[in-house]
Amino acid sequence: MITLCGFAVSNYFNIVKQVLLEKEIAFTEEHVTTGSKDAMVLADSPLAKIPFIRTPQGGLCESAVILDYLEAQYPAHPLMPNDPFAAAKLRELITFINLHLELVARELYAQAFFGGTVSEATQASVRKRLEKNIAAFKRMVKFSPYIGGDTFTLADCVAFSNLPLVGMATRAIYGEDLLVAGGVDYKVYTKMLGERASSQKVNADRKAALTKP
Repeated sequence: MITLCGFAVSNYFNIVKQVLLEKEIAFTEEHVTTGSKDAMVLADSPLAKIPFIRTPQGGLCESAVILDYLEAQYPAHPLMPNDPFAAAKLRELITFINLHLELVARELYAQAFFGGTVSEATQASVRKRLEKNIAAFKRMVKFSPYIGGDTFTLADCVAFSNLPLVGMATRAIYGEDLLVAGGVDYKVYTKMLGERASSQKVNADRKAALTKP
């Protein structure tokens, strides 16, 4: 049995959770916050980052590593193609979304979502980087109908949780969704993904966590 550790507001927690649901892997959830000093948490996630998973063989941290493990260990209901190049192209998309879109936009989250402030210099730097990266991303995505082609894959789980965050953060800071402004009209795509049972479960649990006192 897999134990998924983290919390339902985290986008990377939800990426792993959606993969578990899509692959029909039995799992339980354990609420763990970032920065824990608990020895059992640190044994499985040395930087106390979430998400991480506990497996019969031991703990694993870092979401990209977790996704690769789940795909290899549980080959039923595959979410990656067998062809090495096709699989690499999807991992390329995943890496691009995580590092060049979400991680850059994350610098805005303190002000966009949590009532903090982000300096004007940081806002300008993030906008410049995102506009460049979004133009590159536009050349990569397919939306035909899925992000990498005609099949739902791990890349779609990543996109479903991360692209809306980039859009919401930039709209909150700049008054416009930089993805849409850059020609990446992802909203029809994420609406389609939102009809999947796994997406509905992830969204319902996230909303419930946000409303808890």
